This record gives sequence, C-alpha cells and structure tokens, in this order.
Amino acid sequence: MSFIKTTEQDSHYNHLEKMNVKDLLLSINNEDKTVPSAVEKALPQIEKLVSQIVNKLKLGGRLFYIGAGTSGRLGILDASECPPTFGVSHDLVIGLIAGGDKAIRKAVEFAEDSLTLGWDDLQSYNISENDIVIGIAASGTTPYVISALKTCNKNNIITGCITCNYNSPLSQTAQFPIEVIVGPEFITGSSRMKAGTAQKLVLNMITTTTMIQLGRVKGNKMVDMQLSNNKLVDRGSRMIMSELNISQKEAERLLKEHKNVRLAIQNYIDGNQ
Repeated sequence: MSFIKTTEQDSHYNHLEKMNVKDLLLSINNEDKTVPSAVEKALPQIEKLVSQIVNKLKLGGRLFYIGAGTSGRLGILDASECPPTFGVSHDLVIGLIAGGDKAIRKAVEFAEDSLTLGWDDLQSYNISENDIVIGIAASGTTPYVISALKTCNKNNIITGCITCNYNSPLSQTAQFPIEVIVGPEFITGSSRMKAGTAQKLVLNMITTTTMIQLGRVKGNKMVDMQLSNNKLVDRGSRMIMSELNISQKEAERLLKEHKNVRLAIQNYIDGNQ
C-alpha cells in the first residue's frame, strides 16, 4: 500500500476565520474526542513496545526519545517528568530534540532535515545495544529521526516509534512501530493538535506502565516521588498516614527522617514487627 500522509490532508472544516469563538471551540473539541479511539486501536502495538522497554530497563538499559519540533518537545517533557514522579535517575529516560536544547523553545531551521545529527546526539550518551530508542514524528518522514533509527538498527539497538501516519518511512524503519491514525488536523497540517495529543497520550502510557512494572508504584501511589515542594511533602505525609494508620505529626516525622515515602513506610513496618 502506498504511503499517504493523512496528517497533511485538508481539514474537514473550512472558512475558519469566519467562525465565532464558540463554534471554533466546539469544532476543535469534536476533533479532539476522536484521539482516544485512535490510541485504543494502537494498544497492541503499544504493548509490544512497552514489553521491550521494560525488559531493557530491568537489565540496566536506558530509554531514549528522539524527535524534532513538537514531537521532540513532547519526548523531552515525558522524560523530564519521570525523575520527580517516580524517583528514577535523570539518566534513565532521556529526550533528544533536533537542534539541541535551544530548540525546545525556538525552532532551529532545517535541524530536522539532517541525516547525521540524530545518531551524533545519541552517541554523545554512549548509546549501546543495552538501550532502546523511540523515534517520535507525527509525519513519519523526519530525516533526523529516521536516519538515527536506521543506524540504531545497524548497531543492534532496539527501535520503536510513535507516528500518526500509516505505513510511513519511520514505521517501516522502527522494529516496534506505533501508528495512531488521527486523520486531518482542524487547521490543515497543524500536527501539534490531534497528533500531538495522541503522542502525549501514548508517552503517558509508555512511561507510566514501564515504571509500574519496574516497581516504582505501590498500590496506586507515587511512593518514590521527589519531595520537591510543599504540596508533594503534604501528599507524601498523607500517603504515610493512610498506609500506616498513624497521626499526621508522626507521618511528617517519618517523612522528614527518611525523605522518601516508601522508605518511611518500610522502616516503620520493620521497626514495629
């Protein structure tokens, strides 16, 4: 089947400049409602890739996201949220974007068109076959991403991808592709919209499921979260109170002593056996 870039097809809506605010919002929301259904259809693909990630990370490997523009920023966002949420090292999940960190805020012209920079960026982290790399590109055609994954494949590094077009060059390159087909955007070609939302949902699934499988959640609580502000300290104290059925004062004392919800709970249990 030939490759058709549905993310670039004309919007189902026209004369947007003539719509009032209410109609614009309703129309965008109606399009957004279709995204979870598109993600659901990709669940078997997501499961296969997550299983590979869990296996690699359990053996001491790392997860890399690599992308350009919105896709790259979403990968960096997901990677950056893993340490505070799950208490893992900043070196466990790493997000890379074409053009480097300055491209997070401002587009770097033609960076996504490079056939060498993607692999160069990965090599700066001493990438090896112990790791796993996920290319993120709504279009499925970004040279920076595709070329990096091709070189990974040659070096026995497992590759996956997240794209929003069926049978794209990126899908054909990745060993474990995820294709979430969201169709034309509300504004033609603006893949930061439905495509970006789909990618964010998939990224949430990937790291959340992986971290649970790695034992970073107890019950339904983030017991390894970093206590980086008063809100999280309060949340941690309430977790301890609920788990151990103790007073707030005692929970706060334990948390201050152990600086980690999991350790506070475990040490209390060990000390009272």
